[in-house]
Amino acid sequence: MAETRLVCGLDIGTTKATAILADVADPEAIRLLGVGTATSEGLRRGVVVDLDRTTTAVSRAVEAAERMAGDVRVRSVVAGIAGDHIRSLNSRGVIAVAGRDHEIGPGDVARVVEAARAVAIPADRGVIHVLPQEFVVDSQRGIREPVGMCGVRLEAEVHIITGSSAAARNLLRAIERADLRVDDLVLQPLASARAVLSPDEEDLGVVLLDIGGGTTDIAVFHQGSIRHTAILGLGGANITADLAIGLRTPIERAERLKLEAGCAMSSLAPSAEAVGVPGVGGRKTEVSLQRIAAMIEPRVEEILTHALREVRRAACADFLGSGVVLTGGTAALPGVVELAEEIFAMPARRGNPRPFSTATADLDHPMFATAVGLVWYAAGQAAENHRQMETLVDKVGVRLKNLVAEFF
Repeated sequence: MAETRLVCGLDIGTTKATAILADVADPEAIRLLGVGTATSEGLRRGVVVDLDRTTTAVSRAVEAAERMAGDVRVRSVVAGIAGDHIRSLNSRGVIAVAGRDHEIGPGDVARVVEAARAVAIPADRGVIHVLPQEFVVDSQRGIREPVGMCGVRLEAEVHIITGSSAAARNLLRAIERADLRVDDLVLQPLASARAVLSPDEEDLGVVLLDIGGGTTDIAVFHQGSIRHTAILGLGGANITADLAIGLRTPIERAERLKLEAGCAMSSLAPSAEAVGVPGVGGRKTEVSLQRIAAMIEPRVEEILTHALREVRRAACADFLGSGVVLTGGTAALPGVVELAEEIFAMPARRGNPRPFSTATADLDHPMFATAVGLVWYAAGQAAENHRQMETLVDKVGVRLKNLVAEFF
């Protein structure tokens, strides 16, 4: 039988939980096995506020993916984490290369990254990722892979992402209460980037905006490396709340209106068309699509303006040669891309996740970007671990061969 390696990517958002089950035995030909979604009501702005409801959403999403996959039991997941408690910073580490002939090995890379990681962070926060941006060998900058090079001094510039320890523990506890083990915890915009960005975009410079239900996740890439990350506490749920208040209609109906008749630019909405909007107490009114768009546009403009301000604050606005990529459920709204181009004054596009080689469901929608990206992330980690194991086996084989030659 062919080897299988199951991975379940779990995206727990403010409005929905999504589980994607796939076989990543061949990272170049991932097979989609099952997809499950469930309403999520236990999070606010990406942070768990109701443990029981979050656990229920996780269980329902995973069970739906299991049913679709057939006779499969999910025991562990790769989960995404977001929320406005996420913070990031850049750091630098320096070491002396101690290897024979001053050749840089994997151990030297690990030591310099650990040196860069040694920064003071508050006791109530934990490190989620330490991501190398570039290496410097004897003042030679712009090196992405220093292993095998020769040098006396090795420096590393890294991007460190931290989060609230309590928020991370509550998320882990909700998943564990669903009888699941968490193999890895991944920042959601990094996962989304795996699914929607091309290597050329990451190299030339791009800002990814993942506009979800409760948060907008920002990730800036340049020269193939992550440069800045941030989370804004605004998302699609704020748009829904604006519609519910402005139209005096229940939240559920406002969400349906946003999805079925919403537009992020009032100038693009047809002025002659209208829809019936049920109100409280059985009342019903006719509302034009242009009026609905006029309520949505200011909130989307606010989200994009805050994102632009964050990019400028991090001094990243000058090297975004590829422009803006928008993903997440809210990015599916008509007019969002056009409004982003207007506010950022640069090209923008909608980011749909790149497909798996074998798919049993249609995931060509930006709301699946994080969950799909988690699977791609896990597949990449599995491939890297396999490569390191093969390298170790090769080295052991060479050493045994040398010993045999020496004694016999």
